[in-house]
Amino acid sequence: MEALLQSTSHGGAAALLPATATLRRPCPGKKNRLLRARASVRGGAGVRQLAVTIDDLRLVRDAAAVAAAAPAEGGTAVERLRAVAEAAADRAEMHDIIGRQRDNWNHLLLHSTNSLTLAASAMAALAPAAPATAAALTSSAGVLLATAAVTMAAANKIQPSQLAEEQRNATRLWRQLDRHLRAALAAPAAIITDADVDAAMDRVLALDAAYPLPLLPGMLEKFPKTLEPARWWPTKRQQHLKSKPAGINGGCGRRSSTAGGNGWTPELEEEMRGVVRVIRAKDEQEYVKAGSKVLAVNRVLAVAGPAFAGAGAAAAAFAGVSGDSWASGAAVVCGAVAAAANTVEHGWQLGMLFELCRNVAGQYRKVQEDIEACLDEADVERRENGEVFEAKVALLVGRRTSEMKQFREMASPAIDDEDIKDFAGKLF
Repeated sequence: MEALLQSTSHGGAAALLPATATLRRPCPGKKNRLLRARASVRGGAGVRQLAVTIDDLRLVRDAAAVAAAAPAEGGTAVERLRAVAEAAADRAEMHDIIGRQRDNWNHLLLHSTNSLTLAASAMAALAPAAPATAAALTSSAGVLLATAAVTMAAANKIQPSQLAEEQRNATRLWRQLDRHLRAALAAPAAIITDADVDAAMDRVLALDAAYPLPLLPGMLEKFPKTLEPARWWPTKRQQHLKSKPAGINGGCGRRSSTAGGNGWTPELEEEMRGVVRVIRAKDEQEYVKAGSKVLAVNRVLAVAGPAFAGAGAAAAAFAGVSGDSWASGAAVVCGAVAAAANTVEHGWQLGMLFELCRNVAGQYRKVQEDIEACLDEADVERRENGEVFEAKVALLVGRRTSEMKQFREMASPAIDDEDIKDFAGKLF
């Protein structure tokens, strides 16, 4: 067997010389029977003997096979993540289309129901003045008011303005996820792993649960007992640590003794804890209270509209049988009140206001959890860069980074929640 071998000796390139390799027969008495190839290489310092065993060649072959298989596995993760990104883009388009459709429902149901109610009230008002057609007018008024009552009840059940707001927010979040995934795929030095794909899938499933596409069944409860902030992100996977000291101020992260690297300082950690405390005590609660008030008003109007329309239909029917003018007057009044209740509820889009408060409270809840998850990581080198993280939080609450320093003192347990007057957020 002849080969050309190249070797480097004393910093210079060895000459390429034909080499004669001899194969030795294995000794019969030895268990380890290896084929050994010997080659003579003439270098700058003389002739050296090189010995390569067949096992060495097999190791090289196995290493090459492993290296060739690694890109295939990485390529599978990339393709899976690309499929998730495509699904996110498709869902964004679906939510956008359905959101526009349900916004049209709100306008069409509002105007059609009010038209039915007001037309019925006009007929009931004209019935006493036209005895010849009183029966026809009152019966028509009763039919229109009964139809308006059923339409109002259906619209109040699904709350079209709230449905439209859900889909608008879902469209924004799906597009945000799509941009995030495509940016990860486009990064030149990115290494996509199965953990990245699983995290993306968790976000997809959390969004699907937070903003469902089906109307019936599966839609979100429109009149819950209490307002809970919206949650469209997955629960953070908690790391199992040997020791986990309790945080201050109801869990605003832990005090880390390792701060001082990767852009993190003890002052910045106190600043973030102060932001969490202010958001929890002021900003989130403000929108929870406002949403609860809107929900209470909307619940009353949702019952009052169909009830008055139904009462007007009954009064119109009684007026057609008895011919009493007071019954016609009751039908007129009930129809007018029903139209007013329907206009306030759906014209002012109280369902949309409730959903807006729920989403904003959820946004503040997410900021809290992101900060706490970052502070819970004891190793600052594994955190996101402190300066970058501070800038992101400042943008989320609508402040300059220089304004964030005022929240350091809010992390002190000496300050009660009632003493906090300022809000953390200026954006909402």
